[in-house]
Amino acid sequence: MKTYLLAAILLLISLPSYSQVSGNVDYDSYFTSQRMRIDLTFAGNSEKQEIFLKGVHKENEWSGTHTQLISPFGYGEYNIQIIAKDGRTIYTNGFNNLFQEWRTTAEAKTVSKSFSGACWIPWPKESVKVVFSERKKSDGKLRQLCSFEIDPGDLSISCEKENDFEVISILNNGKNSDKVDVLFVAEGYSAADMDKFIKDAGKFTEYLFNIEPYKSRKGDFNIWALKSVSKESGTDIPHQGIWKNTVISSNFYTFKIDRYLTAPEYSLVGSAVSNAPFDVIYVIVNTNKYGGGGIYNYYGLSMSDHPTESMVFVHEFGHSFAGLGDEYYTSQVAYEEFYNLKTEPWEPNLTTMVDFGSKWKDMVGKDGVGTFEGGGYMAKGIFRPAEDCRMKTNTAKGFCPVCVRAINKMIDYYTK
Repeated sequence: MKTYLLAAILLLISLPSYSQVSGNVDYDSYFTSQRMRIDLTFAGNSEKQEIFLKGVHKENEWSGTHTQLISPFGYGEYNIQIIAKDGRTIYTNGFNNLFQEWRTTAEAKTVSKSFSGACWIPWPKESVKVVFSERKKSDGKLRQLCSFEIDPGDLSISCEKENDFEVISILNNGKNSDKVDVLFVAEGYSAADMDKFIKDAGKFTEYLFNIEPYKSRKGDFNIWALKSVSKESGTDIPHQGIWKNTVISSNFYTFKIDRYLTAPEYSLVGSAVSNAPFDVIYVIVNTNKYGGGGIYNYYGLSMSDHPTESMVFVHEFGHSFAGLGDEYYTSQVAYEEFYNLKTEPWEPNLTTMVDFGSKWKDMVGKDGVGTFEGGGYMAKGIFRPAEDCRMKTNTAKGFCPVCVRAINKMIDYYTK
């Protein structure tokens, strides 16, 4: 059995702290210009989980940062850590996925399920150890979940071209590694709908740069549009008996929530974007039904044609790109006890006051910033930075100062 196909072994060992793995990593010493996709299977229930390695794919150019290979944020319910043969940590990043959200639902208390997943890293020059960690709800700290070796010279690694989807440049401000590369993915657009998709990608680009801080940072972005052709137009609406054959098989009614629009089979997303440049994946779904979703370092997606399309897009992009949490607490959700009030949430715009100094304490009293109770789907015990913000309602004028700062920091991560 090839080393990269070894089943992950459940371990509860603390991940080295960020102070231990911080510091500059010379990209060219450890990585080539290409990109590796690690396909995964997440399995378990509300009480336990495991991660299994499904496969490895060689893809085109790594468009991510070449200078900040150790993530400075500590965001995400999961963390990937790459360790070189010399024992040095050469890459880290945090992420969320749909499986992690499902584990907080009532269903996860009675059944076990598996979800597909994927992570992208720069292509290593030599064998590396890949470590995945989970954030424990009990104390909010990351602990190792599994590890395995990947040898980039393994001849079983797939190098096949998975599709012939055309990539269109909407906005080009320079070298991919120095910019935030946003990839708009067509979902539910047939071949006859592709002109509409390019127009939709153009208007979504305008929506992004009509709001701060993106408006002032437009020069830090490249925007791409992936012409991923579906056999049928639209998306699945299970509770209405509507099913469509689409490229990434998106659907409403995720976790039995009418408006929650997702693409549960992440392997389809990974395959679709395999030949495209991206730091951030955003799926535009060809429908006029209200809905969307955004998951940090996973994807954002929402409807193409609805009076609130611009507001929903910017909100979901805030989740998937900047790791911002939901600040609302009255809308229906499927999650149960999503946050532990005895620990500090990792999201930069939510606090339980357990470690408020690590959040926006330095901004209180400026531009309306304070501590307003209610957020993260909970009316009590969690606080947000402002009375209203785009992460709370679609009617907010824009992002609050705390969210603006967090977005700017994320842009800096990719560009400086």
